[in-house]
Amino acid sequence: MDTEAQQHMERDRASRPSGDEFSEEISDTGGPEGRSRFAWADRITESVPGGRYTLTVLFCLLFLALFSNFVMQPFQIPSSSMANSLRIGDRVLVNKLAYRFGSEPQRGDVVVFDGTGYFGNADYIKRVVGVGGDRVVCCDQEGRLEVNGRWVDESSFLYPGDTPSSVPFDVVVPEGTLFLLGDHRGDSSDSRDHLGSPGGGMVPLDAVIGRADWVAWPADHWTPLDRPDAYLRAPAAGGAHG
Repeated sequence: MDTEAQQHMERDRASRPSGDEFSEEISDTGGPEGRSRFAWADRITESVPGGRYTLTVLFCLLFLALFSNFVMQPFQIPSSSMANSLRIGDRVLVNKLAYRFGSEPQRGDVVVFDGTGYFGNADYIKRVVGVGGDRVVCCDQEGRLEVNGRWVDESSFLYPGDTPSSVPFDVVVPEGTLFLLGDHRGDSSDSRDHLGSPGGGMVPLDAVIGRADWVAWPADHWTPLDRPDAYLRAPAAGGAHG
């Protein structure tokens, strides 16, 4: 019995490859496949001056370009029309997806839009004061702005010393457009200044590039641009009270 058992064990050992042979078999199977899988990347790396470093930089630049074009784009503030919320030289991050999936700008949003044909051949940044169907009036007997018959307390963002408007107006915002004002009413060219222009000072929704969500630069002014609660007490279009 001992002899038969020993012979059986010897046959089992002989039928199995040794540890080295087993490892070599895996290496022989996986090596060429792995090398061929990444050969194209190696060839590209070798053909580019600077190799992997250059490719990494190019990849990062491509990613930033795509991110800027389709997701979040920085804009620099060129004037004081939105002071004190935004100062000259501030860089804001504009969310270009904010209104891409069925959502629309709401009163209080700070938006960047293409003013070509409406304000001028440039991009502008203003605050949404009226949306489609709203009646926006300034000023009431107390010198306040009204939306759909209710006055709006703009004191939290209006530039200190400014009135809601030195130019009286009474407009109904057409559907699919926005009525926009700067926070520094005394130094802002906005919808009030274009009431007699094509479009009546209104900006169509498809001209909106995105919503300004953050002040990103300078570092000491890093802050979110939250939608103020000032417009919440104003009723929806059609619910005005005289």
